[in-house]
Parts: sequence; structure tokens; C-alpha cells
Amino acid sequence: MQSLANMEWGNQSIITEFILLGFETNQELRVLLFLVFLAIYFLTVAGNILVIVLVAADQHLQTPMYFFLGNLSWLEICYTSTTLPRLLADPRTGDRNISATGCITQLYLFSILVAAECYLLAAMSYDRYLAICKPLHYATIMNGRFCLQLTAGSWISAFLAISIIISFVSQLTFCGPNQIDHFFCEFHPVVKLSCDDTKVVEFLAFLCASIFTGPSFLLTIISYGFIIAMIQRIPSATGKQKAFSTCSSHLIVVTTFYGTLMIVYVLPKSKTLTNLNKLFSVFYTVLTPLLNPLIYSLRNKDVKQALKKIRQYDFGFAKNSDNQR
Repeated sequence: MQSLANMEWGNQSIITEFILLGFETNQELRVLLFLVFLAIYFLTVAGNILVIVLVAADQHLQTPMYFFLGNLSWLEICYTSTTLPRLLADPRTGDRNISATGCITQLYLFSILVAAECYLLAAMSYDRYLAICKPLHYATIMNGRFCLQLTAGSWISAFLAISIIISFVSQLTFCGPNQIDHFFCEFHPVVKLSCDDTKVVEFLAFLCASIFTGPSFLLTIISYGFIIAMIQRIPSATGKQKAFSTCSSHLIVVTTFYGTLMIVYVLPKSKTLTNLNKLFSVFYTVLTPLLNPLIYSLRNKDVKQALKKIRQYDFGFAKNSDNQR
């Protein structure tokens, strides 16, 4: 029987440790999930590091679009490292306990990264809008200084918004039950366990999301509205295809990220969706960071050419080493 660390508080006990229920499976399936998630974590980190290396090493990728992509890849590494290592510990050790402090910290870091990704995706959408709809002004507007300002603004805004919310969440009292029906500390499952009145915290979270992250989503929608309208006005099919190819990879990432995010956070919490909540959470916390480098690599000609150059360099280096022997 798992012990609970607690301390007496009046007639109730304050919970200082939670149990992450994760995925309720038998031991054999648990080991299989461990191996699958371990492989996903390794591929996610390796794939995103590869993107960062390509963007830093290849001069043809020294553009605003790939600058944002490099930042997004770094964010995805941090993103998946916030949730997956804790999930990987469960099948191996059977220990599902997490301290209240650790849970709030995980929620804090995870929420900052989600908010920052919303901002970065909006910045990338605006970049694609300028490239397709305002090509003559693109180089003037999207200069290096402006790219740095957008990136720094994304992280600072995310930090400020989430810090306000978490400062209130950290003041909540948890006095039972202590089981979180999720595989990581997510906002709604955690707040639901509080024995305090959480209406103020939930309203504040909604308000901050509307003020801080709402405009980024709106900017993304508006940008792609103008992009689609501009592509439709291109007379030739080849021109349309060429224009769409410059933003198709990013559009797939945006659709996947916001689609699963809306299912988890925006749609009404029906019993069916509640049961599928963990499954949809896997998509935007585990699969999206894995798919992003694959989508940008497989659908992007510049990235594939940069990858080919590295392969040729490695092959040439190995060949020269053999000849010297």
C-alpha cells in the first residue's frame, strides 16, 4: 500500500503528495508502453537536435523561418522532457507518487512551454503571411532584430501569463483525494482535487488564456486566412502549389497542435471526452514534438538539401580517412 505524506490541518489532512494514475494497464502492456515512450523520447530529442544543428550549420537556412523553426525545436525538446521522463519512470519502478511541489513545478514548466509554443506558431504564421502576401516588404519587416523581439516576446509573455496563474494555484489547499487521473500534472485534474473554492483560479486561468494566448491563436487564424485568399488569386496551378508548399508544413503543425489542444481544453467535458482526454493529451505532449521535425524534414526541400550536404560531408570525410590509411 502506497504511503501518503501528509500533515494534519484542523479536522482534515493537507495532501503533500499526489498519485499519478497514468494509464491503467497490466504489467506486460506497461512494459510495452515504456519501450514505446522511450523510443519516442529518444527520436524526439534526436530529431529536434538535428533540426537545430542543420539550421545553425547551413547558410541557406539562415532565414527568419528557420530561425523560428530552430527555436520551436528547442522548445519541443524542453516540452517533451517535462512530461515523458516522469511517465517513463512509472512502468520501470511502479512508483506513481509525485510531491505537491514537484507537481506544481511540472504544471508550471509545462504551461509555460505550451503558451510559448502558441506564440512561436503565431510568429511563424505571421512570417509566412509576409513571405506570401507582402514579399516586397518581407526583408525590411522580418529583419534579425524583429525576429529576436518576437522570440523573446514569446517566452516573456508565456512566463508572465503562467506565473500569474501558478501563483494562485500554489496557494490552493489539497486535502484529498490525492489521485490525479492523468499521466502528468495538468491544470484541470490538479485544480479539481483542491478542497478550496477554485472558481477564482479557474476564471483567472480563462482570463489569462484569453488575454495572453487568445491573440496568438487569432493572429494565426487571420494570417492563414490572408494566405489562403492570396493563394486562391494566383492564376497558375504551379504558382499555387509553389506558394502553398512554403507554408504547408507549418499549417500541418498548427492544425495538429491546436486541434488536439481544443479537444482537451475547449470542448465541453462530456464523459466520452473525459475518458479520451489522456489519449488526446498524448498527441500534443508526446506525438507533436516527435512529428514536427519529421514534417519539416520530409516536406521541406531546403531542410532535405541541408541534410544531404551533411551526409555527403560525412561520407567524404570517412572516404578521405580510409584513403589516408
